[in-house]
Amino acid sequence: MSGGDKLDFEIRPNPAPVSATDRAALLANPGFGRVFTDHMVTIRYADGKGWYDARVEARGPIPMDPASAVLHYAQEIFEGMKAYRATDGGVTMFRPYANATRFNRSAARMAMPALPEQTFVDSLHRLIEIDREWIPEGDEGSLYLRPFMFASEVFLGVRPANEYLYVVIASPVGAYFAGGVKPVTVWVSPDYTRAAPGGTGAAKCGGNYAASLAAQAEAAEHGCEQVVFLDAVERRYVDELGGMNVFFVYDDGSVATPPLTGTILPGITRESVLTLATAAGHRVEERPVSFADWQADAVSGRLREVFACGTAAVITPIGQVRFPNGEFSIGGGEPGTVTMALRQQLADLQRGKAADPHNWVHRVL
Repeated sequence: MSGGDKLDFEIRPNPAPVSATDRAALLANPGFGRVFTDHMVTIRYADGKGWYDARVEARGPIPMDPASAVLHYAQEIFEGMKAYRATDGGVTMFRPYANATRFNRSAARMAMPALPEQTFVDSLHRLIEIDREWIPEGDEGSLYLRPFMFASEVFLGVRPANEYLYVVIASPVGAYFAGGVKPVTVWVSPDYTRAAPGGTGAAKCGGNYAASLAAQAEAAEHGCEQVVFLDAVERRYVDELGGMNVFFVYDDGSVATPPLTGTILPGITRESVLTLATAAGHRVEERPVSFADWQADAVSGRLREVFACGTAAVITPIGQVRFPNGEFSIGGGEPGTVTMALRQQLADLQRGKAADPHNWVHRVL
């Protein structure tokens, strides 16, 4: 198959798919990221040839040479989104073209080739169509889609690779945090930072997440579900959590979130929340929020709610903040009304339960 912007996918059904009985047992309690569907998508790229050999095939191991460039120079990016069972029995996705755009921004930062946005979305369609029965029922259930790309050229040398492999896998999931929607406790890291100006903070690449793991482990040691990173320059301002953006809700109804300055991942959910909060009449600001102000405003009562957001966890309230010299609570430790209203709005949009004035919901089936 020759390269180009429009690719035809060769369909190779899995000859030994999981039985309906076994699939139902797995879907009863899938957890998050531990159960996978029967198929995957693969597309190859080579300089001078472009994208080619698009397939839907049985999910399985990827043969890899020990000198594959990704293993040595970490040219790798990924995305995350979900497919939902709609109320009418169909299947929807939420803003997949926004994910396609961000995927290519990440590719540019990591010196990787762009994948045509329509090919990106088509790859999701093909996988959902063949593995539709893996989408869980229920309000917390969805099919998590993980498109990723890595340098597959076999060579040792510090330069952009000439060959890449794009893959999509899918995982039926329930709630991201055990116990459903309840306020989480976060740890403000005193030593670790996530990203610095001029770095890869705005790219969705694996290295950013690897760099957060030691801090996340530190958070767990202090009884926290997530870590909060401060800026790498002054160590004063809130950047984001280990894998989510953060929002602050004040007593006057205003909503604030740290601005995108190149060190924060531009979340699709973050952008959606900004739009929904504005439409609901809140004054919304993208501005620096210092940790000192976060603490002072929480103690005084000016700060009423804090929540984190992202594709995996959607919107999650933050109830307690811990740091080396102490801790403080927000809003009495209960989910806030603004937080839960925005969460419900997003959930209704994603599953086709509400009108969609923004044309965010993408119909798959």
